[in-house]
Amino acid sequence: MSGMGTEQRAPGREAERMRGGPVFVPVADVYETKDANIVVLELPGVDPEQLAVTVEKRVLTISGRSRSVVPEGYSLTHAEYRDGEYERSFTLSESIDSQSIEAELKDGLLKLKLPKSRPAPAATIKVKAGS
Repeated sequence: MSGMGTEQRAPGREAERMRGGPVFVPVADVYETKDANIVVLELPGVDPEQLAVTVEKRVLTISGRSRSVVPEGYSLTHAEYRDGEYERSFTLSESIDSQSIEAELKDGLLKLKLPKSRPAPAATIKVKAGS
């Protein structure tokens, strides 16, 4: 998994926070291709408007808020998902092009494409004669 650092929190556990309600650490799978790292996170109940993906000082942070939606005409009889906040952070290596990260949220799964930086092309430096 080149290009990605260790998570800053243990996966699958709630993080303690000083705000109301639980904060969940979403589980994630990371895949690597020749050109990018792909990160897939489970964010059930999170609406795209309640989701933030940021990169600051090489730290990729995903945070969002879930809320239950009961379809009209139905009543909830059993619930295993809890409303709350999700947060997960990863440290990116220098080989990730943080300006070109793409994100897509579909059916409770967030897919992030983290393109790898292209190596600088070889260059020949002309040497000037000193006087």
